[in-house]
Amino acid sequence: MSGAALVYRGPASLPGCPEAVANLLAVSGWFDDVRYVGPAEELPLTADALGRASLYAQPGGGELRRAYRRLRHQAPAVRDFVHAGGRYLGFCLGGYLAGEPGFRLLPGDSDQYIASPGASVRDERDALITIRWRGRPRQVYFQDGPYFDLDQAPGSVVLAEYDNGLPAAVVCRRARGVVGVVGPHPEAGPDWFTDAGLPVPAPAATDLGLDLVDAVMRA
Repeated sequence: MSGAALVYRGPASLPGCPEAVANLLAVSGWFDDVRYVGPAEELPLTADALGRASLYAQPGGGELRRAYRRLRHQAPAVRDFVHAGGRYLGFCLGGYLAGEPGFRLLPGDSDQYIASPGASVRDERDALITIRWRGRPRQVYFQDGPYFDLDQAPGSVVLAEYDNGLPAAVVCRRARGVVGVVGPHPEAGPDWFTDAGLPVPAPAATDLGLDLVDAVMRA
């Protein structure tokens, strides 16, 4: 066990996204406590709260600039947490927020996969896409997630790639901390697919989400 994990829940996320991330962290075996933070939660997102945690997770949500307006005052605390040795885990919008405008945690930036050359998805609708995770093809839930355009940095590992070769999941060192980001949603439960009218993949991608957590915690 590695102490507490904090998951953002609030106006810079969408219902279901924080809960899916919290469920993933709870079954990962790494944490003895998983708690939500946010403006309407018992625990606000502050430097003090982060200082008592080993990982902070930013789940999926809506549009990047709108979300960052909600979180801009907390950005220095998140950045300081990582630079001092904390771990950041970002899913979809959380991956965008790891770049700019956002927390500026990446040695590079994030950008829209759907706008990249050769992307198999060209719009913002929910989709089932195939990525290569550690070299193996897997189907995952996707909704306008980012790819990651990173500078060559020591300790950076690309865990997954989209079908056009762009990084879909990355773990990298940042100062004394670690950042893990993923564009698709390996944390998505079966209801995500059925609610969107998509087939439920078999096997589920939960093991990929757990692999990402492991990679962040072991880095």
